[in-house]
Amino acid sequence: MGVVVGQPSPMGEMLTEKQAEEMIFGFVILNDWSARDIQQWEYVPLGPFQAKAFATSISPWVVTREALEPFRVHGPAQDPAPLPYLRQALPNNYDLQLDVALRAGAMNEAKRICRTNFRYMYWSSVQQLVHHASSGCAMNVGDLLGSGTISGPEKDQRGSLLEISWNGTEQIELAPAVTRSFLEDGDSLVMRGWCQGNGYRVGFGEVEGTILAAE
Repeated sequence: MGVVVGQPSPMGEMLTEKQAEEMIFGFVILNDWSARDIQQWEYVPLGPFQAKAFATSISPWVVTREALEPFRVHGPAQDPAPLPYLRQALPNNYDLQLDVALRAGAMNEAKRICRTNFRYMYWSSVQQLVHHASSGCAMNVGDLLGSGTISGPEKDQRGSLLEISWNGTEQIELAPAVTRSFLEDGDSLVMRGWCQGNGYRVGFGEVEGTILAAE
């Protein structure tokens, strides 16, 4: 998920939980398209760098924080307890279902490879903002923060292809004679998200992207 900042914060000042919450304008589905082959090469000593600059895609519209208010939930228990400035009194996670499907170039329909939920996010978006400000860094209107991988406790809830294929050691069967452990040229990834209410749904639209061969 991506968090869109709607209110700025001043340089050099900490944020409270409530201030950080009020800074959030809304949310989008976000795919950071991590290039794992590059990441493996540069991980030591640089850490992920160009691997995370490969591309970024977001869903077609921003869903406001207010629209998601009925779906707020507490996140996972945090053990050990975070430092005092990161502790939360409010339910800052969301019961937001996420669906990821993969279509190889020869396939007509994408096959679901993951169904997870934003409620499993260990660090909430509010905590992200509070921690970001802890070093004195200011946030501006329109800034976009990525949540990081959202994985649940079950195997089919792993939130990245790296986890789903267990670092490439477990093949994913998409169709007869079609398997994947990492994305290949011509593959398309489809991500959807929604909150399900009683007789209504708050949706985020769909974000799809296709890997093209390098020129």
